[in-house]
Amino acid sequence: MIVDKIKKREPTAKRKTANIDIPVGKWIKCDECKEIIYRDTLRENLSICPNCGHYFRMHINKRLELVIDEGTYKKFDLNIETTNPLQIEEYPKKLKTLREKTGINEAVACGTGKINGEEVVICVMDSGFLMGSMGIVVGEKITYSIEQAIQRKLPLIIFSVSGGARMQEGIISLMQMAKTVSALTKLDEAGLLYISVLTDPTYGGVTASFASLGDIVLSEPKAMIGFAGQRVIEQTIGESLPEGFQTAEFLLEHGFIDKIVERKDLKDTLAKLIKYHKN
Repeated sequence: MIVDKIKKREPTAKRKTANIDIPVGKWIKCDECKEIIYRDTLRENLSICPNCGHYFRMHINKRLELVIDEGTYKKFDLNIETTNPLQIEEYPKKLKTLREKTGINEAVACGTGKINGEEVVICVMDSGFLMGSMGIVVGEKITYSIEQAIQRKLPLIIFSVSGGARMQEGIISLMQMAKTVSALTKLDEAGLLYISVLTDPTYGGVTASFASLGDIVLSEPKAMIGFAGQRVIEQTIGESLPEGFQTAEFLLEHGFIDKIVERKDLKDTLAKLIKYHKN
């Protein structure tokens, strides 16, 4: 048979395997341009891709470092534990895993600090913790922060990033929408400034409550902002939607937000707005 006449080629020399020591976790791939970036380079560039300008999501601690004067942040000492009202077996395990992975206890950090010397109450959400979803603890922490801003007569700044209300906590998570809005009404009556900063992505019950109610609404470039996703809306209304209709740029054009601010300019912009309001 012809198959018997085919001889396998023997390798002339054995390939040598190079012992290359590549540190694990030192590189990250950009979702936009697909380039591989050294993590330290990305960190030095404010978590922005140096190749295409894509904005990576920021951890709570990095966000606080970006906008709060060094050594001035003091978190609110709230002893609130996340509950499991629907008795979902996997929910407590998931929370424990996320706390170990992210180094934070919940999807928001709240406290006071100074921005270029101006004292504020600040809340920062983190998408790394259940996509920044708003459950009982998140709603209570934000409400407490609003109340502290009223009591201390300080400006309030909230950085939002969220997939919406936390469905693992059922109807109680949806009640946080009304609670936070009610607290913001009192803040407005007190004549205090509330600046809402929308980051990628801000969706669901967070957009439908406190995130949209700022006296001034800012956003980072190309952030996705909305209530439901584009596909869900199109299926519901039976209509095609404009390209990019939930981007920060589209929303700025249509008056939903007041200004798009690059990450490097965010701290100075916040400080100027606070000073303008004081005057």
